[in-house]
Amino acid sequence: MSGPEFGIGLRGDTPHVQRIARLAEEAGFAVISVFNDLGYGEPLPPALAAASVTERVRLGVACYNPYTLTPAEIATQFAALDAAAHGRAFVGLARGAWLDQAGVAQPHPVETIRAAAAAINQAIGRRVPLLIGGWGPRTVALAGEIADELKLGGSANPDLVSVMRERLGSASTAIVFGAVTVVDEDGRAARAMARERVAMYVDVIGKLDPTLRGPLDLDSDDVLDRFAFAGTPADVARQVRGLFAAGVQRVEFGAPFGLEPERGLGLLGAEVLPQFLRR
Repeated sequence: MSGPEFGIGLRGDTPHVQRIARLAEEAGFAVISVFNDLGYGEPLPPALAAASVTERVRLGVACYNPYTLTPAEIATQFAALDAAAHGRAFVGLARGAWLDQAGVAQPHPVETIRAAAAAINQAIGRRVPLLIGGWGPRTVALAGEIADELKLGGSANPDLVSVMRERLGSASTAIVFGAVTVVDEDGRAARAMARERVAMYVDVIGKLDPTLRGPLDLDSDDVLDRFAFAGTPADVARQVRGLFAAGVQRVEFGAPFGLEPERGLGLLGAEVLPQFLRR
């Protein structure tokens, strides 16, 4: 990875994936990730749909968790996506969130992720590009050992970057931050929607982020800025600038992108990305 990068994150149930993927590639985004959150649809079909209409962007599921899908199944899905994308796919692995609500135990997460990565490489017959999603010291250290990228999902907090870089112990593992994104010329409306969309993540992420102190009241603009990219294009560019200055290599804008998704994606491509990318 050379220079700052941008990606977009889609849910498995995102409509009009092919149109969104084309818009993202034309706008200069480098990565399209599909989330694997419980209850939002299977991630492989939209990833394959995005692969079918793009030529440059990297594509992957961020993230699979090895408690609901075996490494052999993950490898099979990766192979299908990589073939469809002509070598542009990556694998994302994470412990996963909210699995306790589905009665899925998650013992020994570091060892489980390590073993899954090794099994996937063995099944594919080579080392595959790997992203690990994680927050805890041991998981982040594992990413520094075996992964190309560490993703902090659900955060836009620049204060967290130095903590994660220290935990990584590796300068070669890129840091990726991704969060709910709502951008519009009407910044007030955009931030109101972001507050609604990000509320489900605050309790989970708030317990994982060691830099957060005090009550996490989303009515506070400062608190919202730690969990989402929201407001006018200028507001979002300010947030992105802070993350890149802190040492983030890629910023991933998560759906819905705007009050209207395609319009929001267009604003990101036209008014935010050009401030950071050379064309």
